[in-house]
Amino acid sequence: MHVFVTGATGFVGSAVVRELLEAGHKVVGLARSDAAAAALTAVGAQAHRAALDDLDGLRDAATASDGVIHTAYTRDAPRHEETTLSQYEYAAHTDRRAIETLGAALEGSGRPLVVTSGTLGLKPGTVGTERDPLALPPDSPVAARLPNEQVALSLAAGGVRSSVVRLSPTVHGEGDHGFMPALIGIARGKGVSGYLGDGANHWPAVHRLDAARLFRLALEKAPAGTILHGVAEQGVLIRDIAQVIGRHLDLPVASISQDEAGEHFGWLAGFLGMDVPVSSALTRELLGWQPTHADLLDDLGQGHYFQTPSA
Repeated sequence: MHVFVTGATGFVGSAVVRELLEAGHKVVGLARSDAAAAALTAVGAQAHRAALDDLDGLRDAATASDGVIHTAYTRDAPRHEETTLSQYEYAAHTDRRAIETLGAALEGSGRPLVVTSGTLGLKPGTVGTERDPLALPPDSPVAARLPNEQVALSLAAGGVRSSVVRLSPTVHGEGDHGFMPALIGIARGKGVSGYLGDGANHWPAVHRLDAARLFRLALEKAPAGTILHGVAEQGVLIRDIAQVIGRHLDLPVASISQDEAGEHFGWLAGFLGMDVPVSSALTRELLGWQPTHADLLDDLGQGHYFQTPSA
């Protein structure tokens, strides 16, 4: 297949590109810079120069493809004079317009569109499944993105083989710049590896290479309107994560109270206390997906997360 990939040089997207190429697909990746274009050509993909908000550019690349995998998500905060939207709202709005544009380009063709979502939108405290809807309070910082999943799934009615991959909050592996490096950086800065309360809340995880294979399988054979879970581990205890970090940094491991959470963890506090166990049983049964790479604690134990100071 001739596959167009957005976010093709990102942490997850670059692994998706390599997975597709190794499976014999031809890949065109979205590149908004010369450096991104060079990175794509270096691994054997082609580059399509455009940004995520360049709707004409997205439409052209999708129209010329046999299918699309959408992993891009903007992190750019808009200037105040350009929009009244918050950073989160702006990112969600840009994502929604991209999904709609890609879907319109594929409309009526039966070609696949795989869109990225996340499991953090599932109801906390219960084991979420692929059948469960996303539901968060409107004041949650990630709530603005939740409707985009339904936008993607609704494209199935228009002849697009659309599917959604809900990724674990931690997609780990070398080059990770998400929750784990942030938690390590906080531990370094505070001199203690902390967890909230008793640390018994669950944190789903998946290795980036296992996630990449799931995206490829979704592209190749997921039925229209399918929700998939990129979850290798249903829930790793936050306390166990803190203990591995403390051991590698030679720091004490301690419980942080809810009253101290904001000061200690900063922006991460609102996420770190969530108990969000998630199942991927239906995904595995449907696509035959079986994670084979290191689990989160083993990956942390390999030491690459601790080779350089984390921001």
